[in-house]
Amino acid sequence: MTLIQLAAQAVIDKWPLILSYLSVVAAVLIGQAYLKRDPLAHLPEIGKELGTRDERRVAFMMGAQKLYREGYNKVLVVSTKFLPELKNLPDNVLSFDDAYTHMTVGDPTIPFTVKASLTPALPRLNATISDEVELSFLREMPPCDDWTPININSKLQRIVAMVSGRVFIGPELCHDEAYLDAAVNYTIEMVQATQAVDNMAPWKRPFLASRLPEIKKVEARLKQADAFLKPVVQKRLLLSPEDRPDDMLQWLLNSQERFAVDKTVQTLARLQLSLSFASIHTTSVVATSCFYNLAAYPNIIADLREEILSVRANHNGEMSSAALQDMKKLDSFIKETMRFNAPSVSSFARKVNKAFTLSNGQVIPAGVVIEVPVAPVLHDPEFFPEPETFDHLRYYKLREHARDSGEAEKAAMWQFVSVNPLNMLFGYGRHACPGRFFAANEIKMFLATTLQMYDVKFTDGATERPADLEWGNQTLPNPAVDLLFKRVKA
Repeated sequence: MTLIQLAAQAVIDKWPLILSYLSVVAAVLIGQAYLKRDPLAHLPEIGKELGTRDERRVAFMMGAQKLYREGYNKVLVVSTKFLPELKNLPDNVLSFDDAYTHMTVGDPTIPFTVKASLTPALPRLNATISDEVELSFLREMPPCDDWTPININSKLQRIVAMVSGRVFIGPELCHDEAYLDAAVNYTIEMVQATQAVDNMAPWKRPFLASRLPEIKKVEARLKQADAFLKPVVQKRLLLSPEDRPDDMLQWLLNSQERFAVDKTVQTLARLQLSLSFASIHTTSVVATSCFYNLAAYPNIIADLREEILSVRANHNGEMSSAALQDMKKLDSFIKETMRFNAPSVSSFARKVNKAFTLSNGQVIPAGVVIEVPVAPVLHDPEFFPEPETFDHLRYYKLREHARDSGEAEKAAMWQFVSVNPLNMLFGYGRHACPGRFFAANEIKMFLATTLQMYDVKFTDGATERPADLEWGNQTLPNPAVDLLFKRVKA
């Protein structure tokens, strides 16, 4: 007999023993699976009636807002009341970076530079930012001597790219068409790539995601950024300290120890595009939403315009940090827009890397991603009376009431840039958006500039805001909508 035949005969002879052993192993594994109970198993699930896992995934992508609101009204795995204890957990337990599987967010360079350099620089940069806003509006907006249809979303994307670019990448490139094309389209293509990966079954992503045409577009944008940024970086490396510009690119160059020497340009290109992704899309979405609400509630325009003109007159016509702080009604209008048309249904997404127990005894196991609700809270009458009414002075009145009551800290929580359990659209805790102060300044300048220069309304006599679009837990104003603009006579 051959060796193989001998081995086969040995298996046949001992088959009853092998079968018994396999039965014991199977019983042990089944027993372990049964005994190792899911700590979340007793919690009700939303959407089980929608069908299979793939069918539920499609339902989430097309209508997550409804699901989140249904869950908020029935049961919460993680309620906002647990935020004080959640925000104190270390990153090795609750990970911000690991919750975002499709983007590289773990590089600390940008958050550090925004906190340490950009935000403190805003008082001295606001004059430059204001000049760039007015210049960009003059470049992008037509004369509008009569009512003129304009797709404000597409205009804002370019305007935000120019204004942000003036601070991020400097005067050499902020008006360059190659930079503007990359900055605007990288943002759009990154969103499309994320959506394409989301549409794939999770088990396929490690094998097929890199082949998606949407992913390849993003890679092409990175190469394009390398090409236009390289000569600017090389020129700046030769500048003496007194000749160096005051912008994000230079601040990053001043911290070259953070980068590998042979990858400086490539690293900077990726960081600049990451800045574009973080700022251009989000800022233009919020600003677009504000413009739609100006058209939807035209009775508030005169009130906001009067405040803007008064404040600027009191500050020598400048849009300084102090002037922007004094535009409290405008601040309230923007925050009410964010409440009424929240761009995200949830926030505080964190990957649980180590199991922990909440104060109510609920165990949160490792491996899950947790979130807390945002939009449902913002529409909860317990916190916001008449939540389905748009009140542009809602937060202005809350601030004034708190101030008159001597509660300065409470007054501060109602500002647009403030983060707290009742408004987490900028996140919460130590990972709250570090660029929100810059974004707030930009949006206020966009609106103040527009309201001084133009009247705005919907086309075709429409008086209601068009329905927002939903994708997963994100909500955004319909970008295809045109508004009518007309120059205000001096």
